[in-house]
Amino acid sequence: MAPRTHISSGRLSRGLLLLSVLLGPGLCHMENVTASSSQDTGTNPPTATSNGTAQSMEQNYTAITQHCWDYFVHLMKKVLPSELCEWKIISRPYSELQDCLEGWAERLNYSYPNALAEQYIFQSHHIYFHNCTLEHPVYFDPPEDVLLAMIIAPICLIPFLVTLVIWRSKDGKAQA
Repeated sequence: MAPRTHISSGRLSRGLLLLSVLLGPGLCHMENVTASSSQDTGTNPPTATSNGTAQSMEQNYTAITQHCWDYFVHLMKKVLPSELCEWKIISRPYSELQDCLEGWAERLNYSYPNALAEQYIFQSHHIYFHNCTLEHPVYFDPPEDVLLAMIIAPICLIPFLVTLVIWRSKDGKAQA
């Protein structure tokens, strides 16, 4: 994974701090996570160093995102099934998940958005929000053949109507 470009706002959210407190020192002391020594150094993903030990950034981020997901599931257990589609209710847990994924990617200098974060976001939609529909239906363009007929019909009528007006106005002058 290539080093990321700076996209986020750069602020540390309260949710990430709360997550760090709830999950304990496991997230702060990254030296406990070890990289596999059987991999070639040329094929390893980019690594982050903590206390002099090279660790796989991807393994760190994978472990942390699982904690982000677990915290999201914990928050969503408090939401009633009838409230799953109300943005005012679910915005906090959803934003916490997104902030956690993005914040840890930023701290580990891991690109964001990335495939793992995207997988968790899609999983949240699939599990919790798949039955949500919009209150107001979204209108789409008509099919192309209908659209062309609606455009061409007035264009073809204009010359006919102009001819009709001119013909009737000449007829009116001759009678007067």
